[in-house]
Amino acid sequence: MPLCLLGIGGLQEFVLKSATLCSSPACPPFTPLNFEATPIVRVAVEPKHPSEMPQLVKGMKLLNQADPCVQVLIQETGEHVLITAGEVHLQRCLDDLKERFARVDISVSKPIIPFRETITRPPKVDMVNEEIGKQQKVAVIHQSKEEQNKIPEGVQVDVDGLVTMSTANKYATLSVRAMPLPEELTQLLEENCDLIRTMEQFTSSLNEGKKTLEMNQKTLDQIREFKQKLEQKLQGRKWRNAVDCIWSFGPRKCGPNILLNKFEGYERSVWQCLDKGVKEASLYRDFDNSIVSGFQLATLSGPMCEEPLMGVCFSVEKWDMSKFVEQMSMNRQDLEETSAGETLVTEEATPISTGRDSKLTSESNETQESCQQPFRLPSKRKGGETLLADCYGPFSGQLMATMKEACRYAMQVKPQRLMAAMYTCEIMATAEVLGRVYAVLSKREGRVLQEEMKEGTDMFIIKAVLPVAESFGFADEIRKRTSGLASPQLVFSHWEVISDDPFWVPTTEEEYLHFGEKADSENQARKYMNAVRKRKGLYVDEKIVEHAEKQRTLGRNK
Repeated sequence: MPLCLLGIGGLQEFVLKSATLCSSPACPPFTPLNFEATPIVRVAVEPKHPSEMPQLVKGMKLLNQADPCVQVLIQETGEHVLITAGEVHLQRCLDDLKERFARVDISVSKPIIPFRETITRPPKVDMVNEEIGKQQKVAVIHQSKEEQNKIPEGVQVDVDGLVTMSTANKYATLSVRAMPLPEELTQLLEENCDLIRTMEQFTSSLNEGKKTLEMNQKTLDQIREFKQKLEQKLQGRKWRNAVDCIWSFGPRKCGPNILLNKFEGYERSVWQCLDKGVKEASLYRDFDNSIVSGFQLATLSGPMCEEPLMGVCFSVEKWDMSKFVEQMSMNRQDLEETSAGETLVTEEATPISTGRDSKLTSESNETQESCQQPFRLPSKRKGGETLLADCYGPFSGQLMATMKEACRYAMQVKPQRLMAAMYTCEIMATAEVLGRVYAVLSKREGRVLQEEMKEGTDMFIIKAVLPVAESFGFADEIRKRTSGLASPQLVFSHWEVISDDPFWVPTTEEEYLHFGEKADSENQARKYMNAVRKRKGLYVDEKIVEHAEKQRTLGRNK
């Protein structure tokens, strides 16, 4: 039977990447195509002439439909961003965009490499591999400004890293602790991102009182299985009953970070879709979204270089709102006394009135009472629930900001680390050029995992990992150094913690002897962090002029 090709037009408005066409709506869709390459490298694109922006937007839409491995989005800043799998794929997409889809001249920014921020357990040895606590401390000659200004006044930090903060009006107090999550749990959260998003949508609609469709049994079974896996990963004394106390995930309510509810007096978790229990109304329930929103903001931009967090657990161990309740009761009493006095004065002034006058008087009193209320007083909701406070007023914003800052400070008192995106690099090379391949890998912070010889040939297959930030120009350099006898293939693999501390300064005599007083040796994590902060316009602590006594004047060469 000869091969037949069928083309169907007019589906560009309905199909994005892939779809299943069938005459019956009951037909189950085919499994979408899975590609090994994950988009990781992004650039900002804009036309050279602003009037050609509609053509660029249309061209990027067509490119998004034509290429299954590319992503197109618009950032909060209004930039049109193109996300590709790597350097070669990026160049191919830009050429297609200029020549085929948009057909306009475009300006492209430098490649933007994403990073992640995390925390680790306190190290047991220092930078010279000596046990911390037994070596003799010496006076620190210089300290970084980040260390000096890390925790401001008014923020209490105990020995275990528990951060306690109060809102600006001192009505509420929060105590937050940050803990690193196990690596296996972080991977599990990333794999079940879609399931977590489904849970959050169902929970939010349930809390808002909207009519929700019942989850099918398959989804409920997946959620129960996901909960069991979380309980298996979180073992130990400090993680006891932690799964039942999960308040939210972040960032964007589906990320690899966890918020725990560890304080007494309020029970709330993400597993409402399993028990479907409606919690009783309380003061904590009204301001629940403020705490969760502060957690989402904190995990979306970390304290090091405003990059998203990964593998961090924040535990809220205290939420005291007693002063807020006292203030509300005082305002209620004052308002009742004021209204009673106004009623007495009105009765004495107008002992006899017509129906029309009494109606106008009651309306004016209601208007005055509504203008004098500083807080929303208890009022009846549907179903008999009592609303205790205004959950959309200024106090909710203060609570959100306090939660965000408390999470940032709780993370800063722990050892902070930067996480880099890593490529899996597979290189085929002959025995004569193995040394040159290793030289290029070590120069770009690569690490060889495996080396084996292909049977029946003289070719070696080298498997290594390489940071995405160091991959630009890697393929060209390795071909030039090996005269074309080695060819690499790069595929995004995972996120890896950079072991260097970006804020490290020498504190012991041995570290001073080994690294010197300035400790200005190459710190890979600090280099990445400063590069991201420069790109985002944040403050960077670095010297602009060094060795000024060796500079020459412009008028005369000495």
